[in-house]
Amino acid sequence: MASYQTPESKKQEFRKYLEKSGVIDALTKVLVGLYEEPERPANAVDYIKRYMGAPAGIDVEALRVEVEQLRAENAQLHATVTELNGKLGGSS
Repeated sequence: MASYQTPESKKQEFRKYLEKSGVIDALTKVLVGLYEEPERPANAVDYIKRYMGAPAGIDVEALRVEVEQLRAENAQLHATVTELNGKLGGSS
């Protein structure tokens, strides 16, 4: 029998998860830091990202493409090494 959760109990469960994982504390600290800034930053989202440790000005999609290209190149190089090791082992 499937258990049914009300929307309110789902919210409570999610809140508990956020609290246990430290998300609530981290967000509270960053918002307090933003509030206490003497001059409001032009872009609050960038401020929050920097405060939380995210690098600024990085093209994440370009990095993902580069990672995929490097993985493909790595796989090809491993195949070449395996092939050459096979040739070396067979010629002795």
